Amino acid sequence: MPNRPRGGGPPFGPGGIPLAWFASGALALLLFAGLARGVYTVGPESVGVIQRFGRAIGTVGPGLRFKFPFGIDTVTIVPVKRQLKMEFGFGTPGAQDPQQASADQKAESDMVTGDLNAAHVEWVVQYEISDPEQYLFNHREPGPTLRDLAESVMREVVGDRTVDEVLTIGRQGIENECLVSLTELVQALDMGLRVQQVQLKNVHPPRAVQQAFEEVNRAQQEREQMINLANGEYNKVVPRARGEAEKRISAAEGYAARRVNEAEGDVSRFSALFEQYA
Repeated sequence: MPNRPRGGGPPFGPGGIPLAWFASGALALLLFAGLARGVYTVGPESVGVIQRFGRAIGTVGPGLRFKFPFGIDTVTIVPVKRQLKMEFGFGTPGAQDPQQASADQKAESDMVTGDLNAAHVEWVVQYEISDPEQYLFNHREPGPTLRDLAESVMREVVGDRTVDEVLTIGRQGIENECLVSLTELVQALDMGLRVQQVQLKNVHPPRAVQQAFEEVNRAQQEREQMINLANGEYNKVVPRARGEAEKRISAAEGYAARRVNEAEGDVSRFSALFEQYA
């Protein structure tokens, strides 16, 4: 028990130090720790969204900042100037963003085209956070929500096209249509995101039929090549033949004109001689 001096003075702790000093020191240490925890830094690519007693009260920009400690203020750092991306059907090794790739990449990449053929589609969605408060508070899980929306849009667009369009000539159109549709959905849901680009990566038939499809593609390419060679030979030979024909026609017309002129001259000469002897 603390030692209490004679005469009813304040109690003392170990070493004869009054307990009031211990209490003051502990309070000062607690206050210092709270103040230290109230200092935080916002990076140059981010903003801090401040919540006071759980209610959002605003945002702060980059730099050294202070918040009320002891759970009064909480700050969530949101990277608003960083380009984020989601990968579908594949995943980049070593990615730091846990939402960048899915755990079930095969399921999200297997799709059915409009002519009821199967296709393996890999693509990337690039986006950024445009409104940090909407991003944090309008949806419980904005990342998975965006992934589900992007997959739904891609399946719809791919389902409206033939397998040849998906694998070859229709890639740019698919990217553009997906970008427009996904942007409209994100804005309608007030997700606080801005979709910047949708880019197709590796698109091919399922592995079971990929070899047969590649053989068909090679045959089509060889056919196109032979057609192009034939057209090139046609464009080279036909103009030459036309030029030769025009040259011969011109020579014949010149010879005919010369013979006509010579005959007319002979007629005129014989007519003059006839008049002299008549």
